[in-house]
Amino acid sequence: MATIFTRIAAGEIPSFKVAENEDFYAFLDIAPLAKGHTLVIPKHVEDDYIFHLPEDVYAGLTAFAREVAIALKAAVPCKRVGVAVLGMEVPHTHIHLVPLQSEADLDFRKPKLQLPAEEMKAIADSILKEYEKK
Repeated sequence: MATIFTRIAAGEIPSFKVAENEDFYAFLDIAPLAKGHTLVIPKHVEDDYIFHLPEDVYAGLTAFAREVAIALKAAVPCKRVGVAVLGMEVPHTHIHLVPLQSEADLDFRKPKLQLPAEEMKAIADSILKEYEKK
């Protein structure tokens, strides 16, 4: 049974895509900590623990996440892009990229934002535009 993230990457479930290549997919978190909060996943490996990934997939995922983070910082005003790998809520390795103004912005216990679809699309489009500049 495919995970929800595999189904999102395959286009079976709608998402706000911010970047994609043959092996990896990045999309906006639907319950973001901050505007632009992005999830980065491997498309073809569903293991739920990042350190169980094959070495080449791990290296590719982190390199792809770096490219997405650069695009995210260019598109969404922030001091830094924070990185978190928790992986407990969905059994599919994923990296959280969160625009930060302070360290407190990376607190997963705080209430999540609820943004209208139009705003999510505009944010995703602006990140994708920056990603495609590379």
